[in-house]
Formats: sequence, structure tokens, C-alpha cells
Amino acid sequence: MSEEILEFTASGSSLVVSRAIEQYATDQGRLNALVVPWESDQGTLSMAVTAVKSDGWAIEHTNLGTIRLTDLGSNLTLIAISANEPDHADTKKFVALFDAFARQIQSRLQVATPA
Repeated sequence: MSEEILEFTASGSSLVVSRAIEQYATDQGRLNALVVPWESDQGTLSMAVTAVKSDGWAIEHTNLGTIRLTDLGSNLTLIAISANEPDHADTKKFVALFDAFARQIQSRLQVATPA
């Protein structure tokens, strides 16, 4: 089950914003954020966010949520972040990790809206 937790506007095209999110997730070291081409279309990019755990050659990905980037034109992108509740022994830890990541993305990318 997926639940939208944040929606905001960022400066830049959806492609530029997706690259910034991918890089930020990589910099965190615990997450991956990747564009999912088969769930995207000309106006909207869909990104899967996963927690990554590696043990030697084995890598486990746990789906934490989805980020949808909709190109609004005028160099603006609408970001909608939805959380999944992972079916995992560490569900609470993963929910907290994704929520913190989503809020960090918002604080880094959100464009101030006029009052």
C-alpha cells in the first residue's frame, strides 16, 4: 500500500531534478533512487527508492517508495513522494529512513512559494 507523504515544486526540468535526487541518495550510502522507464512517460518520470543491504556478492533491495516528477514547464517540476510499507522485519526503521530522505529532498529542492 502506498501513501503520499509530500508534494512540492522544485526548480529545474524533471530530468535535472531526477539526477539530483539520484545523486543525493547515492551520497547517503544506504539508498538508491532510480528512474523506472516503464512507469514513466513523456511528462512524468517515476523513481523507485530502495534501501540497499549488501553482504559480499549478495545485494538486497527493499522498496521504500516512489517519487513522481511531473514537468510543469517554465523550468519547474512537481515532486510527489509516496511511501510503501515494506514487508520486512525492520519495517519501522525503513519507514523512518524513507521519511527522513523525503524531507531532506524537500528541504534541498523545494522552491519557495509566494505567500
